[in-house]
Amino acid sequence: MVQFYYLLWLGAMILALLFIGYQRMVASWLKAESFLLSLIPAILLFWAMGDLDVLLSFPIAIMASLAMAKIGVANRWLDICKEMVLTPLVYWLIGPMAWLYVALRIVVDYKRFIWLPLWLLAIQLVLWHTLLEQLPLHSVMCSMGYYRSPSVVPLLWIVPLSVLLCVLADRLYINKVLKWPVQAIAVVVLGWLAVTRGYADERYELVWQDYQIRNEHWDDIIKRAEQKTVETAFWSNSVNLALAERRQLADRMFDFYQSGIDALLMNMVRDPFSNIPAAEAFYRLGMVNSAQRYMFDMQESINNGRKSGRFTQRIAECYIINGKYDLARKHLALLKNSLFYKNWAEEAEQYLGDEAGINAHSVWGKLRQYRQKQDFLFYYPEMASMLGSLFNGNRSNTMALDYFVAQVLLNGDAPTFQQALPWVEQCGGYMQMPRGYQDALNCIQRQGNVPGSPYAAFISRMLAKAQQQQNNQVYETAH
Repeated sequence: MVQFYYLLWLGAMILALLFIGYQRMVASWLKAESFLLSLIPAILLFWAMGDLDVLLSFPIAIMASLAMAKIGVANRWLDICKEMVLTPLVYWLIGPMAWLYVALRIVVDYKRFIWLPLWLLAIQLVLWHTLLEQLPLHSVMCSMGYYRSPSVVPLLWIVPLSVLLCVLADRLYINKVLKWPVQAIAVVVLGWLAVTRGYADERYELVWQDYQIRNEHWDDIIKRAEQKTVETAFWSNSVNLALAERRQLADRMFDFYQSGIDALLMNMVRDPFSNIPAAEAFYRLGMVNSAQRYMFDMQESINNGRKSGRFTQRIAECYIINGKYDLARKHLALLKNSLFYKNWAEEAEQYLGDEAGINAHSVWGKLRQYRQKQDFLFYYPEMASMLGSLFNGNRSNTMALDYFVAQVLLNGDAPTFQQALPWVEQCGGYMQMPRGYQDALNCIQRQGNVPGSPYAAFISRMLAKAQQQQNNQVYETAH
């Protein structure tokens, strides 16, 4: 189901139907007058899904538990025999959410199924010792398959617990005490908390930026950045990439928040998200090997071992550009088995070995011209030198020039910046010196004494940050 998130509206529809279906399934366990109670588990699920690492298998497992718990047999002994078989099957299908299934079966008939928890516990322990030894015990018992990191047990069980509490409240007639106004107030308060606490994280702003990068909505990124700032390197990388694509980086870079020397191209972070804008920038600059390495590392950093169609596609493109056709074919074969990448993979496969076709390709051909022609050691602290070498290899690569000068300014390297200005005049394609470079040159000449200067403000902030880090190191050493 997650693959349909490729289309924004379709992914939203799937989630909306999922929440509605979940609420209706909870309501099917309650009396009609307890309708408001059925909204509480749905609200808590909405809150839980605010964590980007919660997988869609979590709500699916809860809904499966609710549905299968309704399966009963009139004959007592047949019902017991059915549970002996169905309980391990439920655990095998949906994982630890089988505990909700067991709890609901006990609610249905306490005397008949009081032994079920011991039976499920025995099943889990046996499976852990035989087939699931590679997983932590707490994952086998509580969170297997529901969270992206198998070593983490988040507060997800509050969601199925709320279902059980609502069912018990309904069956014990607690709703007669908690009249509908009280239930309504609880629903409103929990709904407000779910929205503000579950989705107010600035990470969702970065997810929005990533979506715009994927669809090349550069103007939307710049417009949004004028209204909202997230003080992270990811945000700076995204905004600077959008500015570079619109040839506004030289003029407007320091009008926006810059995280530091990593504001253009972040160093590698071992997670499947943080380096996406840097990888995209490397690719568009023509540093194809760096783009491939970042994409590959992000793919291998997906904690549950799954693969990303987007990362696989970009890795295949890098192999095609570099002429590694056997490796490209391997990745295209994976994409051909997917829904949304199949047509692209089949079309890309036709280019394998076709040097003339690749050279004539609007993107791959250009990047073949831009990429480095000789081997060199990638060393992140020397990013400015690598960008300068990239531009020097092909002086029509104006994006590399913009990134080179921008990195020099982020480094505070005034002599190199002044030496690069003739390159800007000759090859930049600007009618006049960009406003950002004028400001930086003025700041350098006046030694930072330029009130209102964006570049002077950046340098001042970086110096203060460096001084604070130095003071912290002195303090730690002293203690």
